[in-house]
This record gives sequence, C-alpha cells and structure tokens, in this order.
Amino acid sequence: MIYDLTPFTLLDFPKKIAAIIWFGGCNMRCLYCYNPDIVFAKSGKLTEENILSFLKERRSLLDGIVYCGGEPTNYRGIFDLSKKIKELGFLVKLDTNGTSPETIKGLIESKLIDYVALDIKAPGKKYEDITGYKDFQKIENSLKILINSDIDFEVRTTIHSDLISERDLMEIIGFLEKNKFTKIYYIQNYIHTKTIGNIKKPEKNVDLQKLTENFIKNISFKIEFRNF
Repeated sequence: MIYDLTPFTLLDFPKKIAAIIWFGGCNMRCLYCYNPDIVFAKSGKLTEENILSFLKERRSLLDGIVYCGGEPTNYRGIFDLSKKIKELGFLVKLDTNGTSPETIKGLIESKLIDYVALDIKAPGKKYEDITGYKDFQKIENSLKILINSDIDFEVRTTIHSDLISERDLMEIIGFLEKNKFTKIYYIQNYIHTKTIGNIKKPEKNVDLQKLTENFIKNISFKIEFRNF
C-alpha cells in the first residue's frame, strides 16, 4: 500500500530535489524504528493515481522520487509504478532493508531505479534480536547484487549504543570489506523518538568519527557520518 507522500526533500536523494513515497508495512520490527504508524498501517492514504497526478504537475520542480517505508519492495505493484514514474522522466531512489534481493535485481535490470540505499542494521548474529528478521543471507545477497551491478548505491547503519557496540560496528565493516564493497558507508547515531521497541534514549552517543579513526586502517571504502 502507498501510505503517504512527502512532497519535497533535499536530504534523502543525493544532489537531487525529490518527493518521498512512503509504503506501508514492513517485514522487520527494528527496535529503533521511528515509523511505527507506517510499519503497522492497515491501509494507505493514497493511490497510484494520486501519486502520478502529483508528479505530472511537478515535472519542472522535482528531479526524482524516493521509495521509503516500511519496506517498498513488499509493494506488489512496484514494477508497474516505477515504469510509469520513469516514463514521466523522474529519477527513482530505493531505500530498502535488503530482504527482497530478487526484486532489487529485477528493478536494476529493468532500469527502473537509479540509486539504492541499503540498510545494514546489525552484524548477522544480532539481526534477529534487533530487527525480528532471521534470514541475513538475503541481505548479503542484496549487497552482492548491488556490488555486481552498475547502479550507484550506498550502505548505511543507525547506531543506538545500547544495541550496537563498537565490536558490532567493526563486524559490519569487516563484512563489507569481505564482500569487496567500495562505495560510501554512512553511519548515523540514533535520534531519540517514539519507536517500535519503545527503547530508551542511550546514555550517550558514540563518537563515530573517533571510533572509526581508532579502528579502521586502509579499508577499501569511504566512511561518512550523518546527523539526521
């Protein structure tokens, strides 16, 4: 289902002015997720016709759209919707938890998306504890598909210091290194708000830049930090 629409953002699609389509429902239950209303939505607020009409009126104002959620790859009509959006001349960015590698591959091969942000929530051994999702191999498969494609993409992780330790972060970095990841890895501290897991605000945020400077030497990719 299409839950809602954010008409304008400068932050979510690198170097592009975009709208955000929020897809309801998700197959994860991340403890720190700040979108419980979207994750547990039973119905959408908008139709595809609403979205396409909105975009037709803004061809000269927007560069593209961002698929966010929830989990966009769970939307059964994602291929048809993407084709219609691309026919209008818009770029498409996909934010995904990586649990549908076949869908990601199909969208790339059909040239229906232009940029992907893949969330790596935790090291594999802690995935179920933090997300409620067991099959980490699918996330790794999605990463490999992106690495072996020609699409531009990023990987990102949110750090809640009560959930992800310094050792966990190093394991994620090692996992990316093992898979020959060479793009940008974005790390951001958790910002406290209402969450699915009703987790408390961490006593202190990790100094991510200092941490990585102390532990990372000669990796094959770039690490950057976000505050949003």
